[in-house]
Amino acid sequence: MSSSDIFIGETIGTAILILLGGGVCAAVTLKASKARNAGWLAITFGWGFAVLTAVYTSAPLSGAHLNPAVTLALALKKNGIEWSQVPVYWGGQLLGAMIGAALVWIAYYGQFHAHLTDREIVGGPGAQATAAKAVEAQEKGAGPVLGIFSTGPEVRVAWQNVATEVIGTIVLVLAVLTQGLNDSGKGLGVLGALITSLVVVSIGLSLGGPTGYAINPARDLGPRIVHALLPLPNKGGSDWGYAWIPVVGPLIGGAIAAGLYNVAFA
Repeated sequence: MSSSDIFIGETIGTAILILLGGGVCAAVTLKASKARNAGWLAITFGWGFAVLTAVYTSAPLSGAHLNPAVTLALALKKNGIEWSQVPVYWGGQLLGAMIGAALVWIAYYGQFHAHLTDREIVGGPGAQATAAKAVEAQEKGAGPVLGIFSTGPEVRVAWQNVATEVIGTIVLVLAVLTQGLNDSGKGLGVLGALITSLVVVSIGLSLGGPTGYAINPARDLGPRIVHALLPLPNKGGSDWGYAWIPVVGPLIGGAIAAGLYNVAFA
């Protein structure tokens, strides 16, 4: 496959992944959404179906990595992709994640406005209290809708947060390498897309509670950048102090999974 096919496929696929995955988070979170408070099951299955749709859409072009940790693992895998292709995959994934996050904002524009101007959510009686609440959220790091765009820990312990992301990503990438690849061994196959989407649901249900299971650097970093740039009222901070964990943790997990695969399965 050509570099242009890879870049276009990863951009489109990751945009769909974040549009549908971030979309379910918005649906469950935002005021005036019909799905508000639908809960964790809705989020985990929504992300699983998002993976399924994104993989089936982009696999013919790029092999549907959609995740820098998967791309890294396939570069480290014996007879995997060329290292020269890694930046192309990563560039498409990051761009696609940003596009997907922007599309979530467009689709839920009215709900974002209603949510972030609700005094019960952003602050007490009057504009002064609302502004003070926004400043407080900025200082604390994560704003009231950041969870729609990116992940954050329930208990902020850096080593544990990294470990959780590493463990979840190892499970994901091992499943991709052992069960999900197409005949070339360099991307996801038709059956592999279904298996991978179910694995993502399983990870969310079992390991998603501590950190929100980023297990994908582009999925977290791209939307976090968009959150920082969007003109959302009272949006609070983008929690950049935490942002390195859902990038570094999944990359470590992907590398470990590739090493395990090369030793035990290749």
